[in-house]
Amino acid sequence: MGAEPQETPVDVNEVKQSLLETEPTTLTESISLPSLDEVEEIIDYKFENKDLLEEAFTHSSFMCSFSYERLEYVGDAVLNLLFSREHYFLYPDMAPGKLTRLRAANVDTEKLARVALRHGFHRYLRHKKRLLEDQIQEFARAVVHYPLHSNGLIDAPKDLADLVESIIGAVFMDCDSIDIVWKVFKGLLEPIITPETIQIHFNTQLHEMCQKNNRTLKYVDSWEENKIVDCFIDGEFVGRGTYNLRKDVAQNRAAKDALDNQRKWMVLREKETNLMSPMLYD
Repeated sequence: MGAEPQETPVDVNEVKQSLLETEPTTLTESISLPSLDEVEEIIDYKFENKDLLEEAFTHSSFMCSFSYERLEYVGDAVLNLLFSREHYFLYPDMAPGKLTRLRAANVDTEKLARVALRHGFHRYLRHKKRLLEDQIQEFARAVVHYPLHSNGLIDAPKDLADLVESIIGAVFMDCDSIDIVWKVFKGLLEPIITPETIQIHFNTQLHEMCQKNNRTLKYVDSWEENKIVDCFIDGEFVGRGTYNLRKDVAQNRAAKDALDNQRKWMVLREKETNLMSPMLYD
């Protein structure tokens, strides 16, 4: 556990082809379900208790006597522990706050949803949630433009992230070994985000920049009416974000737009300050 992690290079064209060609399975009464034996091949692990594997791939919408929610609960705890332990040994001089942010980046919804999509886990999910199919396809198209992480610019289906956690939970309950779980999933979770590749959400970046420069940041929210969030700094319009399904994504896009326009509005503010300076001495 002492070796430095090697980040897997991302080939955008390869990612684009693999993601767009992986179509989710629409589950109806007339379509046979794909064999979960294939999942064991993907993760290179054979379950002693096959019921855990079935449970891990059963969504609550499938309307049977069980779902993956309990295994998801276990997997969430196991995954956080795994990264906590890994980072503790890899980065002995890193402060707890930075360790927390690094762990969070590796277990957040978008990161885990990408894992599910990359390995095609969604094709084996037993569900009857109609909107999920469209959400997965939209997500597959969006991630092509952000090979590692979008930092809040796209909407990742939480069901995909939950699925990864439930698989982790199932493997742990089957083998009862943290070390085996890490051996199974470390490669599947690649590319793992490192201190060199971690990024901050644009909304957080903008807040920090405004605090540092004593500027007033304000978001004007008209999302309920037209799905738009506007960003103002010192009363000046500097950015706009839109997204139909989630306001926080629209706000993060507005922050990104403001940061992209940063040089423009900072130069404008500087000119205004210079014009005001002579008046102070009149």
